[in-house]
Amino acid sequence: MRVFVLTGAGISAGSGLGTFRDAGGIWARFDPVKLATPAAFAADPGRVHDFYNTRRRAMLAAGPNAAHFALAELGEGLRTDGGALFLCTQNIDDLHERAGSRAVHHMHGRICRALCGACRVTVEWRGDLGVGDHCAACGRSGTLRPDVVWFGEMPYDMPEIEAALARADLFVAIGTSGAVYPAAEFVEIARTMGILTLEFNLEKSANAHLFDESVYGPAVESVPRFVARLLGTGDAGA
Repeated sequence: MRVFVLTGAGISAGSGLGTFRDAGGIWARFDPVKLATPAAFAADPGRVHDFYNTRRRAMLAAGPNAAHFALAELGEGLRTDGGALFLCTQNIDDLHERAGSRAVHHMHGRICRALCGACRVTVEWRGDLGVGDHCAACGRSGTLRPDVVWFGEMPYDMPEIEAALARADLFVAIGTSGAVYPAAEFVEIARTMGILTLEFNLEKSANAHLFDESVYGPAVESVPRFVARLLGTGDAGA
């Protein structure tokens, strides 16, 4: 079986990291136009760095939860049975990797990497990032930014993601709002290909009506149950 899993902020909520679009989410408290666009960074890079430094520290202080570990187990189990897991995440944290998942596709980038706006080189960066830091590749200062996809920018790895979705036998969305494109379109693409679609969420997403089955509740509870059933019986049901 080839399983395509898309994860969003809801899977990391169980680790204490904030979601984005619910009533208490990050974008309900902060203006994304002032913090998550190339124009915002050009206008006030210090403020943008402060925002992402705080988020990076929170990520480093957090740890993977039961849902992250369950997906790592799913990947290993599918490989053993001759199948495959394609794990695509909208999250910029590294909790999937720390739980043991391999080849995680971060379509919105990773906060633990820095991107040089001048030469486009990316490097691992787990400390605070500021306007005084310089790029080791080109030597320029003030050009480093978090390697995250801001509003108006193209997500990473889209050709590979689209190809994997076309090959899938099962599409699973976990903790996503269903409001951010192009990820919100994945379920509709899967349906047109006849792929079974499942949603695991705390509450209904914006595109919940497109899923064949939905399970509502904390991901730390529902995802491990789903993985155990899938690996134990081969049944795709929730």
